[in-house]
Parts: sequence; structure tokens; C-alpha cells
Amino acid sequence: MTAIEQTEAARPRGTRLPRRARRNQLLGAAQEVFVAQGYHSAAMDDIAERAGVSKPVLYQHFPGKLDLYLALLDQHCESLLQAVRTALESTTDNKLRVAATMDAYFAYVEDEGGAFRLIFESDLTNEPAVRERVEKVTLECAEEIADVIAEDTGLPRDEAMLLAVGLGGVSQVVARYWLHSESTVDRDKAVQLLSSLTWRGIAGFPLHGAEQQNEARDEQS
Repeated sequence: MTAIEQTEAARPRGTRLPRRARRNQLLGAAQEVFVAQGYHSAAMDDIAERAGVSKPVLYQHFPGKLDLYLALLDQHCESLLQAVRTALESTTDNKLRVAATMDAYFAYVEDEGGAFRLIFESDLTNEPAVRERVEKVTLECAEEIADVIAEDTGLPRDEAMLLAVGLGGVSQVVARYWLHSESTVDRDKAVQLLSSLTWRGIAGFPLHGAEQQNEARDEQS
């Protein structure tokens, strides 16, 4: 018996669970199937089997495959947004902030569950509801970054957003390349390299109010 077959055999079948716990179980099974097969190749039968439940139980929680996919997408978009927020709030040192934000994207794509594929590599982007969610989380992450840039540099909001979209975009693209290429560069080194590159650019924008702060220090000395 293979490792996969042993795992499947060990899954409890027919166990009664509280509704929330059952929903989480179904979402976990669906994630495994969608990540492995993609939306179009995945079947509700596969998901029910993976979860160890009957199809009627699955349909009690999710009326259809798209509903299940969107519920997963909502869950993981929120996880990505929270990871970016946590990184930005982890320090007031902007150089370290850049590194923390880059690392948040790398950590997200490196997660063994492969949830990032649902957002960045979905085979369902032609579905308006999916596209809306992907665009929304991309924009929300950029807005979080732009808030910091605008506050620290005094740049107009539109300019800060352009920079923020660039930082977020390069982070996820490079992180995905790093993962798929099976690079020999470890994650810490990869984050350091990308952070150095982006910091050299963003550091060219002086801190807002830096001159006034320097003058105040001169007067006190």
C-alpha cells in the first residue's frame, strides 16, 4: 500500500462533526483536490471521497463546486492580506519592513498546502467571481503597502500605489519563480537578495519631514 493509500485508509468516514468543523474538513479536502487537479479537472466526487463523506453531506455545506472554490479563495485571500499586514506592522524600520513583506510572500507560496495556486495560478480566472477576488486581494495588499509609503515619503496617493503595486507584484512573481524552479538558493537568501534590490529603489524616496526633523535636532544640540 502506498503512502497516499495509507493516508486515505486512515481517514475517518461517517464521523459526525459540528457544522463548523465539518465545513473546515471539507475545505481542507477541497484544497487538496483543487491544488492537485485544478478547478476544471476536479470533481465533487473526488472531494467527497477525499473528505471521507457522502456527496449529500458535501452538498449540504456547498451547493456546487464553484461555491466551494470561492469559499476557499475567500479564506486564502484573507490569509495573504493578513500576512502582509503583519509584516508591515512588525517593525518601524523601513528596511526591515521591506524584508518582512518580501518574506511574507515567500512564506505564503512555500506553504505546503499550495493555497497560493488558487490565487496566483488559478485555471478559473475567466470566472468573474474568481477574477474579482484575485484583483481585490492584490489591490488590498497594495493599499496596505501604499499607506506606509505615502505616510513615510509624503508622495501623492496615486504615486504611492504605483510603487506598492510594483513591490507586491515583484514579490509574488519572484517567490513563485523561486519555488517552481526548485532553486538552490534558500528562502532566507532569496528574500535578502530581493529585499536588497527593492530597498535600493524605495530608499531613494526621502522620509517625509526628514529635513524638519534634522533641523529640530540641530537646534537642540
